[in-house]
Amino acid sequence: MGLGVRWTLHGDGRIPAPGAVVRPDERLTWPRTAGLGAQHVVAMFGASFVAPVLMGLDPNLAIMMSGVATIVFLLATRGRVPSYLGCSLSFVGVAAAIRASGGDSAVVTGALFTVGVALFLAGLVVQRFGARIIHTVMPPVVTGAVVMLIGFNLAPVTASTYWPQDQWTALLTMLATGLAVVCLRGFWSRIAIFLGLVFGYAVSALFDLLFGMIHSPAGDTEPVDHWRLDLSGVAKADWIGLPAFHAPRFEWSAVLVALPVVIALIAENAGHIKAVAEMTGDPLDDTLGTAIAADGAASMLSTAVGGPPNTTYSENIGVMAATRVYSTAAYWAAAGFALLFGLCPKFGAVVAAIPGGVLGGITVILYGMIGLLGAQIWLNGRVDLRNPLNLVPAAAGVIIGIGGVRLQLSDSFEIGGIALGTLVVITGYHTLRYFAPAHMKEQEPLLDEGTSTYDADAGNGDGGTGTAGGADGRP
Repeated sequence: MGLGVRWTLHGDGRIPAPGAVVRPDERLTWPRTAGLGAQHVVAMFGASFVAPVLMGLDPNLAIMMSGVATIVFLLATRGRVPSYLGCSLSFVGVAAAIRASGGDSAVVTGALFTVGVALFLAGLVVQRFGARIIHTVMPPVVTGAVVMLIGFNLAPVTASTYWPQDQWTALLTMLATGLAVVCLRGFWSRIAIFLGLVFGYAVSALFDLLFGMIHSPAGDTEPVDHWRLDLSGVAKADWIGLPAFHAPRFEWSAVLVALPVVIALIAENAGHIKAVAEMTGDPLDDTLGTAIAADGAASMLSTAVGGPPNTTYSENIGVMAATRVYSTAAYWAAAGFALLFGLCPKFGAVVAAIPGGVLGGITVILYGMIGLLGAQIWLNGRVDLRNPLNLVPAAAGVIIGIGGVRLQLSDSFEIGGIALGTLVVITGYHTLRYFAPAHMKEQEPLLDEGTSTYDADAGNGDGGTGTAGGADGRP
């Protein structure tokens, strides 16, 4: 079997025939393929650049390693799974928690390197035992709760760090981004976050021009006078140069905070494979283990040099659906463009200069979306929250994760927040399921319906057949 780097020309190479699609092993003419690759890079701009900025990592290195990660993924899956790999917002919560505990960028990337290792090993397990092991160990009631607590755990970051820097810019950016997400169609809807960033930049520059400096916190500092949009770093940055590399450092406390993200990433990959299989008509269940392992290997490679981990991107699924072009050649082109962007420090300086108020407006939506995607996983898996077997561990874990409850195990070691919440959900669910009576395992209605209406067939809340969606918008 080849490496998936040979493509046949689709038709005349110009546009797909009516009702036809360009399959992964086909391509259009090379100029059109390059154009599609550029379109894929633009589609992932918003989240893939916002995420490393929120994590405190170098955006130039992030975009460069996203290109490398995409190449690794395409080679590993032998060109069968068209996908772009970028920095998932699922990682932002753990990075914020690690930094809040005093960890620096080396500690953050060290913890996330272990996530890549765990994801790689999980992929090998899935490859050996099949996809059903995912649903057995992590049914939708578990994955939904973990994704929910990861997203909502970020609420204090927006409320205390970004929003106070410029509340009016944050409010306007939030409204503009929301309108873009809801009202725009096709390709434009896929870059709604990027458009929100551009809008926020413009508003910040206009407010600086009209009102001068603002007196507010600048990050985690006390209130000071500062410009909303500071482009001094852009002027100093070179046009061509390597990004800043650094080695990871490992601390057990940070590793325990980061590991729960593996659950969200497995859910993302499963949803991505399912979506691509449905669009291309090519059964891809046999590639799930390989895709998860490749995701983990690419994340290990990125974090080993100081970049963020990477995972599959739903924005690019949207581009494929809109264009009907699933050619992996376009993703090779996208990876090439990403490598070039990573070699432009001036471009990274523009990204790093995103005003705090703009991030405040965007993260209100993004962090909430991550959390509510946990609820979407419950809906897709038909999780019955009237059943105490599902309700009790999910409720306890979500509150622990969101509220930052901590468990002191010794004078020098404690576990809390995301890590403790995830542990409670997983161990609580499986422990209770072991001791629960048979009628609870059959998911019969056990609590009053109240004012809610339920489908008659919605009672399989252990999620044995549900497919989970991703934590940053994957189907």
